[in-house]
Amino acid sequence: MQLPSTTKLTTCLLMAISLLIGSCSIPPPLVERIKASGELRVATRNSGTTLYEGSEGLTGLEYDLVQLFAKELGVKPHFIIPEGFDDLLPTVINGDAHLAAAGLTVTPERQSIIRFGPAYQEITQQVIYRGGTHRPRKIEDLLDKDLHILAGSSHEEELLRLQKDYPVLRWTSHDNLESAELMQMVEDKAIDFTIADSNEFAVTRRFMPHIKVGFNLTEPQPLAWAMAHAEDASLYQAMEIFFNRIREDGTLPQLIERHYGHIGRLNFVELRTFLRHLKNRLPKYRAFFEEAAEMIGMDWRLLAAIGYQESHWNPKAKSPTGVRGIMMLTLATAKHMKIESRLDPQQSITGGAKYLQFIKRRLPERIQEPDRLWLTLAGYNVGFGHLEDARILTEQLGGDPDKWVEVKKHLPKLSLKKWYKNLKRGYARGKEPVNYVDNIRAYYELLKWQLRKIEATEKAESENDASHVLSITPDAL
Repeated sequence: MQLPSTTKLTTCLLMAISLLIGSCSIPPPLVERIKASGELRVATRNSGTTLYEGSEGLTGLEYDLVQLFAKELGVKPHFIIPEGFDDLLPTVINGDAHLAAAGLTVTPERQSIIRFGPAYQEITQQVIYRGGTHRPRKIEDLLDKDLHILAGSSHEEELLRLQKDYPVLRWTSHDNLESAELMQMVEDKAIDFTIADSNEFAVTRRFMPHIKVGFNLTEPQPLAWAMAHAEDASLYQAMEIFFNRIREDGTLPQLIERHYGHIGRLNFVELRTFLRHLKNRLPKYRAFFEEAAEMIGMDWRLLAAIGYQESHWNPKAKSPTGVRGIMMLTLATAKHMKIESRLDPQQSITGGAKYLQFIKRRLPERIQEPDRLWLTLAGYNVGFGHLEDARILTEQLGGDPDKWVEVKKHLPKLSLKKWYKNLKRGYARGKEPVNYVDNIRAYYELLKWQLRKIEATEKAESENDASHVLSITPDAL
């Protein structure tokens, strides 16, 4: 029998291997499959620290980060919001989502069932109580108390660990509520305590003036995105590249500043005073704010927040330096904006709006929102010339003069001789515009929140009234 040549054997062998590989082909890496599908499926939560509906659409730190990551992959994000917090990880493990971006704390228990990406933020678990009641200072103060938490959360994991040393420690877990809702229950005296992550407390506290931190339940813990233990590491590697890049180019600190830089600004007295003036003063001037804001293309609530920071909506306000009215205009600014009376509420608000627009237009066109807005507000407070000095100084010191997160670090230097002696406009109270901008951001968020509550209440009352009218039958007349 004639044996096949070596070439024929080789050809036959290659054909066999080819057929074998074709019958049991190895799937492409996960990231490549995501790119091919054109969609990144992300499980998240509807909360103030993750994703929520803002005045201009969806926003939130996790939302912004996912948008950037998806753009880097060349796909569109698809957000999935499971019914309960404890459904987040199963949504990823079961393959319904590629990852979970939901402010998830990295814990040993979770690491045993899921893989975490690079940490991007740190939080501390905090025990929340209502001011005016007995403050809890240690675990023993939680025993035999009405403590409520999120089911499946890292808070529950921590309590389970503590329960080994404190067998009588008890709590109620909720699988259909968010952390903010539990804090609202504390605010409303419906429960004694809850546990919240420090970032969630900071965001929520602005809207609930009575809630306070009793004590820290844990040391600082990292937050990270979560993904299933996949057959390849391509998604993790893509995350690692992404987070390294946004740390190095300053995008991550800018996003954190955007969402958290202004929180924690207002104390209990300031919050109560604001709510009182919201009810008693704002209605008289709301139409003026709406009209002036429409003129310059601004959200009237933001313009109102600026007016509150300036004067607490007091048309007769006067500072020691001579600025006056609701928008606290100088005589020179009022004249430049063609305002005859600074004490006339409508004229003052109109003049303030025009001056904001004037400053905004003087900034370089390359500056994007929201940095353009925050820099405009700083210029309104400290003067455009001093703002330019701060931007020049920021650039000289290696920062980006077009980013508020960079400029706000160097503005306080305008009051130090070491720095201002070499600047064109000299000395300025540089810390003041930093506080000014952060306060306005806080008042703006608070105003939006409170107005939504008022509108929802009025709508509910209107619907109840209509229902009552419809329920009246001819026989009852």
